[in-house]
Amino acid sequence: MKTAPADPQRATIVELLEDLDQDAALPPRLPAPERAASSPLSVLERARAFAEPLLAPQTLGSGENALDHADGLAAILAGIGAAPGIQAACYLVYAGEYLAQPEDTIAKAFGEGYAGLVENTRKLVRLQRTARDAVLEEEAAKDQVERVRKMLLAFSKDLRVVLLRLASRLQTLRWYAATRTPVPTGLALESRQVFAPLANRLGIWQVKWELEDLAFRFLEPERYRDLARALHEKRLERELRVHQARAALTAELQRLGLDGEVQGRPKHLYSIWKKMQGKGLTLERVFDLKALRVIVPTVDDCYTVLARLHELYEPVPGEFDDYIARPKPNGYQSLHTVVRSADGQTMEVQIRTRAMHEHAEHGVAAHWAAQEAGAKGYAGTSQAQDAQVSEARKAVLRQLLAWERDLSEAAPTTTDEGRLFVFTPQANVIELCARATPVDFAYALHTELGHRCRGAKVDGVLVSLNTPLQSGQTVEITGGKEGGPSLDWLNPELGYLQSPRSRAKVRAWFNAQAAEATIARGREAVEKLLAREGRTALKLDDLAHQLGFKTADALFEVVGKDEFSLKPIEQLLRPAAPDSAPNDDADATRQHVRPATQGPRGGVLVVGVDSLLTSLGRCCRPAPPDAIRGYVTRGRGVAIHRSDCANLRDMLRRNPEREIDVTWGATTGSLFPVDLSVEARDRPGVLRDVLEVFAKLRLRVSEAKTQARPVRGGPSDTQWMLFTVEVPDSDTLAAALRAVAQVEGVRAARRR
Repeated sequence: MKTAPADPQRATIVELLEDLDQDAALPPRLPAPERAASSPLSVLERARAFAEPLLAPQTLGSGENALDHADGLAAILAGIGAAPGIQAACYLVYAGEYLAQPEDTIAKAFGEGYAGLVENTRKLVRLQRTARDAVLEEEAAKDQVERVRKMLLAFSKDLRVVLLRLASRLQTLRWYAATRTPVPTGLALESRQVFAPLANRLGIWQVKWELEDLAFRFLEPERYRDLARALHEKRLERELRVHQARAALTAELQRLGLDGEVQGRPKHLYSIWKKMQGKGLTLERVFDLKALRVIVPTVDDCYTVLARLHELYEPVPGEFDDYIARPKPNGYQSLHTVVRSADGQTMEVQIRTRAMHEHAEHGVAAHWAAQEAGAKGYAGTSQAQDAQVSEARKAVLRQLLAWERDLSEAAPTTTDEGRLFVFTPQANVIELCARATPVDFAYALHTELGHRCRGAKVDGVLVSLNTPLQSGQTVEITGGKEGGPSLDWLNPELGYLQSPRSRAKVRAWFNAQAAEATIARGREAVEKLLAREGRTALKLDDLAHQLGFKTADALFEVVGKDEFSLKPIEQLLRPAAPDSAPNDDADATRQHVRPATQGPRGGVLVVGVDSLLTSLGRCCRPAPPDAIRGYVTRGRGVAIHRSDCANLRDMLRRNPEREIDVTWGATTGSLFPVDLSVEARDRPGVLRDVLEVFAKLRLRVSEAKTQARPVRGGPSDTQWMLFTVEVPDSDTLAAALRAVAQVEGVRAARRR
């Protein structure tokens, strides 16, 4: 008969109930890890020796000694079959809290794998502490799902974090129980709502049961003690009956010629309590207080034992479950039946193979750890390439995905923006939006991979790029060496992209291509002009700055879009005529106006005077039919200003005798430069959109300036734009201002 090795470190609820007046003791502190067969020192020994001087004098936030806590973790992990390398990580993770540069130090001493584990675990611990502070009573379903998603992504980077966090929480609760220290409510709730379901999903049963029982004890102490006392009063009678049934069933196995083992199984308090509450039962009606577990070599042996058991005892109707034929979602397999003896006593019996028992005790997480240790001699890496290790890793992650999915389905309010999780070929988890496609997946990995995405495999099968993905699938992308996305990807009816982030990246690529072509056209036009003027040596950036643009490309872009005339560049390159050089009135200029001596095509007439040079004031930019006044300058004729021009009022106050009557003449075919001020929300593309309005109205923009600066007492995200636009009259100007005001984000558009 095979017997399972006893685990002296594993605390059970039976020990907690041996004496209701005393709390159970913690598992004894490990004086030092047992020496491994390898020499000179195993990684576990080296890790503990490294951490001991750092942890021994330290106390955790709970009050527990840091080295005692790490020893407890190592013992728990050893009990569920974790490799020595993962046990060693217990010491390094906590030692990292007391190192100035933990990742660098641990990487040098133990390798990059352990350094990454320390970093990932510390990040997750900080996340949990922050979330726990917000827990009052029962955690809201939406918050819990979001929290589990973050944990899932943290676990996916290094699965050792799963085992470390479960073991750490169990050790913490054991310490609180042993020392009778009050437990923070948030910590106990988190243990029951997050950590116990996680252990259940991974099939690590003894950790799950003990977490639930300890959380039950801390959160509902009166009910816990009442139930414990009721069980304790019948303990001797129950144990006697279990012993008798175990002996009888062992004898039957021998008669059947089966090499099996029969164990007595204690029922955990929280599961008893849940069954009583869920089914409205009294303690006497809970059939599986007395329970046996039969472990045999093969599946056929399981059904042989079941048949014999039902011959010896009366099966209780409705209490049989075949989890071998229909395994639980986390992979658990066993036969469950409840039988009644001749004296009316009931008893639950579980029947399973040795492999099923190992899975039930240790779960898929420990199975992954064993696979990695066996395949690579555990070197601390979480990027295992071996196919067997990768599949074991995916088995764990699929259970975590199922856990997240179960929570999401239980909380419908969280599915409005449903998420899904898929694997890379290296078994890394990628979070995507609902109905995401392989193209979305490629962009989530890297923007360049998304641009070059040409094909995809899902679970090894070629699929079209618009195939909706599902959680748990493995996606592999085939990318070209060059090229970009397809315009079809932006067609919503074709379904290539579901993620707004992916669509934005595709649009940005096409916008960049269009901008490059526009800039090239503008550069060609400007360089041709410079060649005609014999100014090819002029620095293009300097030219752009003189015209009010930050860079030469900004100038080329508006020229390439036909939103900026080459005429201002010509005027800048050609020196002004000597007779029009400015002297004392810097506010006057001769741009875009014909003198009155040109007959009916002239713009302004000076009343009572013929053949007098006129120029439009640059400070106020008059345009017909504005009310205008004239000011006689020295050497530059008459400067024309709007009647309400502040500069004109100031000049006339000093020299009132220089005023002269003027009126608009024939202005047909003439263009007048006017200054416009536009205030808008600072967003990408707002300047382009305003310039497009002018282009649609066929108005030339001779100058454009933009500046982002806060407005006193107003929004901080304001962009100011100043334009000089050539218009034939004020009516055209008013129409342009109305059109600009309709542009998204524009708050005000006015003439200066």
